[in-house]
Amino acid sequence: MHQPRFLILVLLAALAAAGGRATAAETAEQSEFFETKVRPVLADNCFRCHGPEKQKGGLRLDSRAALRKGTDESPVIADGNWEQSKLLASVRREGENPMPPKDKLDPAQVAALVQWVKMGAPYPDTTPHATAPDPAKHWAFQPVRMPPLPTVKNAAWSKSSLDSLVLAKLESKGMAPAPQADRRTLLRRATFDLTGLPPTPGEVDAFLADESPGALGKVIDRLLASPRYGERWGRHWLDVARYADTKGYVFKEERRYPYAYTYRDWVIRALNEDMPYDRFLVAQIAADQMPGARPADLAAMGFLTVGRRFLNQQPEIIDDRLDVICRGTMALTVACARCHDHKFDPIPTADYYSLYGVFASSTEPEELPLLGPPEPGEGAQRFAKELAVRTAKITAFVQEKRAEIEPKLRTEAKLADYLLTMAETRGLPAEKVKALAQSRDLMVPVVEQWRRFLGTRPKDHDPAFVLFRTLSGVADNDLAAKAAALLAPTAKQPSNRLVAAAFRAKPPQTLRDVAALYGSILGKVAAAKSPLPDPDAEALRQILQAPDSPIVLAADELEKLLPRPEQDKLKELRKKVVAWQAESPDAPPRGMVMRDLPALVEPHIFIRGKAGNNGAAVPRQFLQVIAGKERKPFQKGSGRLELAQAIASKDNPLTARVMVNRVWLHHFGAGLVRTPSDFGVRTEPPLQAELLDYLAARFVADGWSLKKLHRLILLSATYQQGRGENPDYHQTDPDNQLLWQMPGRRLDFEALRDSLLAVAGSLDLQPGGRAADISSNRRTVYASIDRQNLPGVFRTFDFASPDTSNAQRHHTVGPQQALFLLNSRFVTTQVRALIARPDFQKLPDESARLQFLYRQVYARSADATELQLGLAFLASAAPPPSPLSAWEKLAQVLLASNEFVFVD
Repeated sequence: MHQPRFLILVLLAALAAAGGRATAAETAEQSEFFETKVRPVLADNCFRCHGPEKQKGGLRLDSRAALRKGTDESPVIADGNWEQSKLLASVRREGENPMPPKDKLDPAQVAALVQWVKMGAPYPDTTPHATAPDPAKHWAFQPVRMPPLPTVKNAAWSKSSLDSLVLAKLESKGMAPAPQADRRTLLRRATFDLTGLPPTPGEVDAFLADESPGALGKVIDRLLASPRYGERWGRHWLDVARYADTKGYVFKEERRYPYAYTYRDWVIRALNEDMPYDRFLVAQIAADQMPGARPADLAAMGFLTVGRRFLNQQPEIIDDRLDVICRGTMALTVACARCHDHKFDPIPTADYYSLYGVFASSTEPEELPLLGPPEPGEGAQRFAKELAVRTAKITAFVQEKRAEIEPKLRTEAKLADYLLTMAETRGLPAEKVKALAQSRDLMVPVVEQWRRFLGTRPKDHDPAFVLFRTLSGVADNDLAAKAAALLAPTAKQPSNRLVAAAFRAKPPQTLRDVAALYGSILGKVAAAKSPLPDPDAEALRQILQAPDSPIVLAADELEKLLPRPEQDKLKELRKKVVAWQAESPDAPPRGMVMRDLPALVEPHIFIRGKAGNNGAAVPRQFLQVIAGKERKPFQKGSGRLELAQAIASKDNPLTARVMVNRVWLHHFGAGLVRTPSDFGVRTEPPLQAELLDYLAARFVADGWSLKKLHRLILLSATYQQGRGENPDYHQTDPDNQLLWQMPGRRLDFEALRDSLLAVAGSLDLQPGGRAADISSNRRTVYASIDRQNLPGVFRTFDFASPDTSNAQRHHTVGPQQALFLLNSRFVTTQVRALIARPDFQKLPDESARLQFLYRQVYARSADATELQLGLAFLASAAPPPSPLSAWEKLAQVLLASNEFVFVD
């Protein structure tokens, strides 16, 4: 059989077989996706009819084996042709069996199932194994210790302490490191790694001419001091932070984030300043509360707020924030514990909701804070004037609707109805409260406001509502007999005089009586505009007109009460404000911050992950696996600052390990831990565990300095190795986990695009600011990222999906990549710009011009053979009407070659 065709058939067979099982490398990522995105959908919508108790049509969906079997008649997953899967046809409501039969899934749920089937419908086996590791002894949860440095035979090879750790492993296997790379390769490697750009011919010449022992160290210091460093490494962090300039699908809202760019620019600036990594993390979670924070640091909180909006479903937004924090900083898949205790790691559902409560107690303010004083001038005045006009229209509309709705909530009858509903449903799940409210023609959002309001009233001293709280939840047939005994303890507590007098004058016999008494009292003071002379009446008026009052409607709460056409009108008015902020070049930068709510949320476990289906209450506190059993609940507001400090603590065994592993990944093409965002118990101990701990310990000891960490790695003999050519080593350690060579790496999309611009002399190095179009000549880190409509060229070159936190990028090789380099207008433009450079055009002869191209593109001179071939091509190239000249064709070949696209 012809070998290429044979290999293709083998590959296809392997891919088909993978439909029913995931490889070890895929398991962590796919299992996490299943547990966080797929299992909740199946559990809430499918298991009732297709689970252990009932199997309609013979279909069961609660195990891998049952899923692969399908119905009594046929499979529901089509291996190798995911689009034909009957499961997808059903959830898309196509054909004869739309599922679920009554309520269709929302678009986000359908999208999750489509992605799951597309990846082969992995279904993790959650059966406990006898040999399962003890989570308490898992290597990643142990304290970081500086390992003792081993004695090695070839001590002269080491340039750094980390080298002895690497060399000891190699020598134990009878292996030796690869020879050191040549100096040009080292310069090109370091320059790309630290700046994402190729070295200029002048930089190459200067380095090759510097024969001092510290020549490479001087180059590294120069590169680390360059503003290009923050742009390069900022992009790596933006992958983790799932950065985008848009919200994703949000129906009728403005899709753009007007101020997302301020977060991107803050990351770049913080890295250029070498902000200590612990502070870098704290700022991104709690800059609004961080001691010593500058106003500009408020932009850091975009880490939380630039994610997808999930049609503004708050539980999904919070889940996304927990995921980016926990996977991004600690490599813990905490989001897998949303519906049930984590199947593998020691993360109970209670811990998930402890953290959930932190962000449920935080909100994004309607008006984002300025990051500094606005720039004076006509542009600023023009922006402010138009913004005021658009904002005034929203204010007028909201005031008009508030004037229509709020008086209806203040009547004695309505106040009594809402309070009766609260009294009768105390302790019941949200679904039952909602059903009762709808049966009484009450506004469900207002019922929720009453529920939150009463839940946050002080329990020890509440003169206004102590009598209501005492009698709420008592059955009507018991209330008359028990009221006196229940109220007796309250006689010792200060009560509002008006409330106490009403209860003495007409002791309630039923909960309806209780609610009617309160409705009568509150109704008399609720509508008063000015202070009342009676201090007890005034105390009640102030409670009812406070910002957290259930009858004072914030704009977002008011919106929920409007008919759909009026909701759409309000959204359109808001959209115009956001559009002006996004479009106007004069809009001053603002930070996408969060603030603590005035009334903090005391979280409950959501049973099976369903919001409102409340289980046990849990405190806002850190993860037990890190903080230990003696942990204390957070004390300061929502707990965001305490959470951030717990993550960024030197005593947290994960944080430093995770970050040094990410840095190593970008220097060597693979992390010491091969799953950079999952250090859970399914992750095998890294082969270079001592090296990982050495780097983590040094990182913390060096003040969490990323620049010192880069310098330590780049000046090591391990980093300075060349490509290894030993076939036996390739057999012994094909994945290079023993670090016996420096593998070749393909440029990622940003480095490739920026390099094309750089060698052509077209690169615009203007820093920061609003997102640029991908067609511009600015660095790619500044290109607009539209998470719903990501340009095809991004996907062609394996750009990180902005929908979720990315551990590392996939590296594929496909024909589309070659076709881009050969046919795209962007590449053609750079080719022409390269040949049109004045320093190229002024050269005297073809040989000199050829050498110029090789030095510009490859940072080296052409050898004799290359020179001969180039001149021969120029002599034989066909004249126009070819769209490119002979020189342009030659330049394009150089730019499309592996030597340009790869770093050795």
